[in-house]
Amino acid sequence: MNAIDSNYDLAGCTYMQPRSWQTATRVNWLINHYLTDKHLSDRVRDLPTQFADPQPRLWETINWNAIEPEHILGMPTDDFLAILSGIIDTETPIRWYTQTSRQYLEPIHPEMARFVGGIATDDGTLVEPGLWEKEERQHAPALRKVYRHLTGRSYLPNPPSPKLYRPSGSPLADLYRHGLHRVVTECGATCLYIWLMARTTGPLQQVFYELARDEINHACKFWGFGVWLYPDSYLARLWQAIAGDRVPSERQLTDSVPVELAPVRDLSRTFYRMSSVLAWNDWSAAHKLEFVHTCARVMGRLLSWHRTLTPEFLRTQFGQPPAVR
Repeated sequence: MNAIDSNYDLAGCTYMQPRSWQTATRVNWLINHYLTDKHLSDRVRDLPTQFADPQPRLWETINWNAIEPEHILGMPTDDFLAILSGIIDTETPIRWYTQTSRQYLEPIHPEMARFVGGIATDDGTLVEPGLWEKEERQHAPALRKVYRHLTGRSYLPNPPSPKLYRPSGSPLADLYRHGLHRVVTECGATCLYIWLMARTTGPLQQVFYELARDEINHACKFWGFGVWLYPDSYLARLWQAIAGDRVPSERQLTDSVPVELAPVRDLSRTFYRMSSVLAWNDWSAAHKLEFVHTCARVMGRLLSWHRTLTPEFLRTQFGQPPAVR
């Protein structure tokens, strides 16, 4: 019989040496509590308010000094640190991410550009960071602090080279391609932090809870905004088909125009790039299975929520979308 701590944490019942099915139970608990349709839709609803009055979300108090390896549930510390270092590397160049997104957004929607990347002069000098950056820039320092408390030493990030702004002369198509990558990376981060919440407890789990809250918030905002801006896009139709159990045929997929097929191909590259940074090949089979389960459950919940993003709901939040075709 697996020993069970009498306490409950943010993911439900705490298993000190969880089996995969027990971790899956904790993942399901997290998704059912923190990814409800109401919570996800509320993240879209407050975007116009944040256009007008951007206020960063404050974190709850965390007892950093209490973080210790025992808060990692059933995973070798070295394996956990390998994943943690990859996340730090990925989270570190947030300024590059926000400014690239701002440049793609500015010709289409200046308010969203400011939310994402703030205000910059004509030569690109940043005057004020955007709300997205103000919230996300807390992540890498927090994770470095976790690393230091777990190991007693500092971690020197080795960030990847971010993609720079490369306009093609078609701002709408450029933003469409870039926006898909932004949504998939935010959703991927959501899956990762939910899984790590299921694999941790105590103040260590609380750190991943704060990170997950940010990623869920931003993923929903970008997803909802994208569906509003591109209501008839290939990906919107594909998501709707999956959410409605109407899987498109191979011909329907291949008949789509190249500008919309290119992002589908590129999304797989984004996934493989993320898995490489997180040392996926070194993960145990059990941990891979747990993470795949987490991704499937999170995406299933998001696709179900997608059906609530009706044109009427989105017009209420953002007004009439500009013509994008």
